[in-house]
Amino acid sequence: MEHDVIDPHYEVLALRYASTAPDRGRRENFLPGMDLHDGPMPLDYYVWAIRGAGRTIVVDTGFGREAAERRKRWLLHDPVDLLAAVGIVAADVTDVVLTHLHYDHAGGISSFPNALFHLQESEMSYATGRNMCHACLSAPFDAEDVMRTVGLLFAGRLRFHNGDAALYPGISLHWVGGHSGGLQAVRVATRRGPLVLASDAFHFTENRLRRAPFPIVFNVGDMLQGFLRCESLAEGREDLLIPGHDPDVLRRWPRALADHPDIVRLDLAPDA
Repeated sequence: MEHDVIDPHYEVLALRYASTAPDRGRRENFLPGMDLHDGPMPLDYYVWAIRGAGRTIVVDTGFGREAAERRKRWLLHDPVDLLAAVGIVAADVTDVVLTHLHYDHAGGISSFPNALFHLQESEMSYATGRNMCHACLSAPFDAEDVMRTVGLLFAGRLRFHNGDAALYPGISLHWVGGHSGGLQAVRVATRRGPLVLASDAFHFTENRLRRAPFPIVFNVGDMLQGFLRCESLAEGREDLLIPGHDPDVLRRWPRALADHPDIVRLDLAPDA
């Protein structure tokens, strides 16, 4: 049966649902002292989808209009609509990986009413513990998203992972930390090799290449080690390392749909 494929290869999609103003400054994306140049460097916001071997996994859930207005982000699409455009019905999704609980990654939990959610146990501890007493650490979280995640736990719809874990054949989860207390990356077997959805292990490829951390960070040392970990998981292949917020993702990888510029195929080779 298709579910029993020993070494499956998956299709992986990046779906851009939001962005910042195009004049967002470069200096906002690096720790002070790490960047000597100025100029625009906007953020894009993505959710990801993995499908193959008879299963579909969504990675992160994005945010909605209320959060976009409150945080002054440009909401381009409802993530659910983007998924529908490629034939994925949110209500039919059975597995959602939450890379971490920041508002832009866990703001759409209620859109997946039948899914089992996967989270590092350390992320739940971080998001509900004493570190949230500090505004600089709690700012990227929305309390409502964290409370919904607690609700999933009591509803039997949250599975905790501790460190590295095999989710399905060819799909594994890996604790990285750094940006958040329990940030995890997702490694996916594709025909090109082991693709790494790094999420916010590095927002931009430039953060990783220059070893220049993004300024929203819980543990700088873990973030720097996370760069190395992601590179190891991708077996040193630059074309298999996917940053969490880099507009270059849309520019480099081929469209999944000819008429939709905000959905690209990461399992195919990039254009450059």
